[in-house]
Amino acid sequence: MNNSTANFTTPEASATFFFGLVDSQIMCVFGISFLLGLPTHSYVTWLIITGTGSGVASEFFNLNLSFCEIGSSLNAMFGLLSYMFSSFTILTNFLQGLGVTGCPLFQCLMCVERYLAVVHPVTFLKYKPLRCRVICCTAAWIITLGSCLFCIFMLSFNTEPYVWFFSTEFLFFLSIQLFCLVAVLRALKQSGPGERRREREEENHMKRRAFYLILITTVNMIMLYVPFIITGFFVILTQQNIVDFWFPAFLCYVLAGFVQPVLYLQRVRKIFCHCSS
Repeated sequence: MNNSTANFTTPEASATFFFGLVDSQIMCVFGISFLLGLPTHSYVTWLIITGTGSGVASEFFNLNLSFCEIGSSLNAMFGLLSYMFSSFTILTNFLQGLGVTGCPLFQCLMCVERYLAVVHPVTFLKYKPLRCRVICCTAAWIITLGSCLFCIFMLSFNTEPYVWFFSTEFLFFLSIQLFCLVAVLRALKQSGPGERRREREEENHMKRRAFYLILITTVNMIMLYVPFIITGFFVILTQQNIVDFWFPAFLCYVLAGFVQPVLYLQRVRKIFCHCSS
């Protein structure tokens, strides 16, 4: 067997699928993810908690997303440590669920929230209170915890079901975001008859903001997960785990992971500029 490949059925491939890939490039990517990701997402979390942005209630999904991103950044550090200490392998496998399920799930909730605000405003006002968002986030964390436990089990035995799991899951979340994107775009092109010009402009401004947020979140998710989907299905079809093929997916994941906090920081800066003026 080629040294750069490993069959799914071998125990070595199961134990080293993600964080056991002994490759200096991937270790470098893990280091960048930890050194840049942890302070960035921690700063965004602090801004949301202190109410510097729009407040905890309106940014509740973004707050939970930041928690997941912090966990993923810590997972990169534990991934590096697992090269030297095998005892960290179980922890890294557990934290895989945050990146596989937690982050895309909360991104999806953010897009659905903006979709309801534009397309179904009455329903949005009904479920706008913080209590409803807490219930949604609680259910999301339960699902994420189940995904973390699933990652421990599957990465310890056979990785093929794991690749099927995250590939289909990413496709599902991406489909929801694309649906929200198209629906908000259609609503943006429509304007109610008999509306005053100023009211219509304000409504279109709100729709445009929602559309841009969903668009950027969807593009960010495409950059994050589509390379993993393509590589995952290729690995499944070939039944070989080729180390070099995973590196572009890891690189895209790290680079795109900084898009969301940067956009939030820009939005906070605009709020400050508006308040100062």
